[in-house]
Amino acid sequence: MALRKHQSETYISRPSFPVQPQIQNPVKKHKKFLSKGEKILLICLLSVVTVLSVMIIQTQTAVRSTTTDISLIEKQIDTTSKENTDLSIQVSELSTYDRIWKKAEELGLKLNEQNVKVVPGQ
Repeated sequence: MALRKHQSETYISRPSFPVQPQIQNPVKKHKKFLSKGEKILLICLLSVVTVLSVMIIQTQTAVRSTTTDISLIEKQIDTTSKENTDLSIQVSELSTYDRIWKKAEELGLKLNEQNVKVVPGQ
């Protein structure tokens, strides 16, 4: 029995391995988020985007100012054309035959058919 007891103990018991402590590196390498070249490319990209956006804003302001100038000129043209229309209507009203005849009589002019000369058309 002693033999069996000894065999069962050896059979049941497991050999123990010494636990090795994990070796940790005293200096941990931090992985950089961006490398130097990537930083330069990012700065160049941001500067190009900034310059382009400033150029777009300048162009938009120039377009708006030109549009307002055009609208002001169109308003002036409309006003001038209305004045011209009103003046042409006034001219046509003032140049009627009856009005001219009345004005001539007021000034003392009389119709004398002997003084009338017919001028051939051109």
